[in-house]
Amino acid sequence: MQEDLKVCRFETELSDLTDTVFNCVVPYIHDCHDRSSVSLVCRKWCELDGVTRKHVTVAVCYSTKPVRLCERFPLLESLTVKGKPRAAMFDLIPEDWGGYVTPWVREIVSSLKCLKAIHFRRMIVRDSDIDLLTRTRGQELRVLKLDLCSGFSTDGLLQIGKLCNNLKTLYLQESLIVEKDGEWLHELALHNKAMESLNFYMTDLVKFDLKDLELIAKNCSGSLVSVKISECDVTDLVDFFRYAVKLEEFGGGAFSDHLEKYAGLKFPPILRSMALNYMSELELPVVLPFASQITKLDLLYALFDTDAHCFLFQRCPNLEVLDARDVIGDRGLQVLGQFCKKLCRIKIERGDDEEGLVSQRGLIDLAQGCLELECLHVNLTDITNEALECVGTHLKKLYDFRMILLDKEERITELPLDNGVQALLCGCSRLERLGIYLRPGGLTDVGLGYVGKYAQNVRYMLLGFTGDSDAGLVELSKGCPNLQKLEMRGCGFSEQALTAFVLNVASLRYLWIQGYHATESYGGLQGMARPFWNMELISSDRYVDVQQQPPSLLAYYSLAGQRTDFPESVLPLHPHPPLDLH
Repeated sequence: MQEDLKVCRFETELSDLTDTVFNCVVPYIHDCHDRSSVSLVCRKWCELDGVTRKHVTVAVCYSTKPVRLCERFPLLESLTVKGKPRAAMFDLIPEDWGGYVTPWVREIVSSLKCLKAIHFRRMIVRDSDIDLLTRTRGQELRVLKLDLCSGFSTDGLLQIGKLCNNLKTLYLQESLIVEKDGEWLHELALHNKAMESLNFYMTDLVKFDLKDLELIAKNCSGSLVSVKISECDVTDLVDFFRYAVKLEEFGGGAFSDHLEKYAGLKFPPILRSMALNYMSELELPVVLPFASQITKLDLLYALFDTDAHCFLFQRCPNLEVLDARDVIGDRGLQVLGQFCKKLCRIKIERGDDEEGLVSQRGLIDLAQGCLELECLHVNLTDITNEALECVGTHLKKLYDFRMILLDKEERITELPLDNGVQALLCGCSRLERLGIYLRPGGLTDVGLGYVGKYAQNVRYMLLGFTGDSDAGLVELSKGCPNLQKLEMRGCGFSEQALTAFVLNVASLRYLWIQGYHATESYGGLQGMARPFWNMELISSDRYVDVQQQPPSLLAYYSLAGQRTDFPESVLPLHPHPPLDLH
């Protein structure tokens, strides 16, 4: 009996010691995946995670109720909420699908008293939402990002300018904003002395006064490091650059005239990142004096030909991040491999220029020369297994890889790409994000089996026109132990195969499918229905030929039950009544 008491006392002391140690350790665990694992151990650790978590990302705004999240994480300092599926960026989701910030704003202002940073992405924001947020929390806000959002106007921005006096970051990039006037920027310039980053790049905001931009640079000269604006002539920004002495990043404006106009233009001395909009090779000498210190370049809207790209890359030995279009060509990738050894991220999007085409030759040169690459997105006109094998052999740090095989060329040198994909996955064991968007015959059922077997760490996957039959999807479902998000287009699987995949991949949290073999009543999809799993069929006469393709399928886990704000283009598929777990 005495021995049992000793054992019981020892176990109690050990438990108390473990809790004490863990209480000290948990606040220093910042990785969201580690945090999630910790919270599943026991109720006490879950509660400890809740009161120590500083940042949360809600990947789908309908996956939980705002009140539920705020009660679990009452001391949040930073919150990111994403609305519309990523397909909305490519006009594959109707504008009125949903994703309203109103319930989130209402709960934020009433519950999250420590919140300093808010990021809404692909959501519908009203001026009334901004008004409520700024009136109640304007003084506490340090970061406000309305990223790819819509539904608001410069009246809402005016409230931000007036009431958010301590704002360090205002991010509006690519949002659809109704412009009434430029008074919002004037108010921001008058009331804010601590701005570090201002971004209204790729918006239609053009009525602002450049004097207000200069005033921001003057008032925040000690803190302002990043400014990205909409279109205006860069030669009108001479005074702005003179005040913005600590500016490290600039994007926007327009380089659209002859070189003589830029004789008096002097950029800040430590500028390292630029988006060279509408710049032609004639204006290239403007950036050459500081090209050697550039670490980030956005050339998506530059007017360079392949030669101009090569000329600039040879003078950017410290380049780490590059966004460009495929006019860069194989020769541009070859020059990058020779001169830009520090390159970590490169994204090559599709362009309209037929001069420069990217193929396996450029991909091989890039992989052999830029060994530090971590993120590689590329649109290709041709590809071979050898090129993919080369990526797997040389790019050991790669965690994000996406290739899209364009339809510019009818004949591809070598298909299928099963062996190349296998070699890539075996060599790039750190991959967490994988996109393989090909054409019929590009990846067979065998290749999908390789993806399932070797994509051990992949959490997000995009598949386009891959696989021969349902058997390929079955093989894929036998692996991918960490897959959380899957998007597919044009893969032609049956409803039954899709259902089997969802039921087999226990880690899956999100699914978006466009192009599958549908039954008349979509009965095969009902097999994946279960509590917490929301399913929606989304059609759009504007973007989808409903006579040729069924509506796209969106499915995701949700603790909030079925949402209620469905537009006419969305049909919910769920046999269970809405769940209220609060």
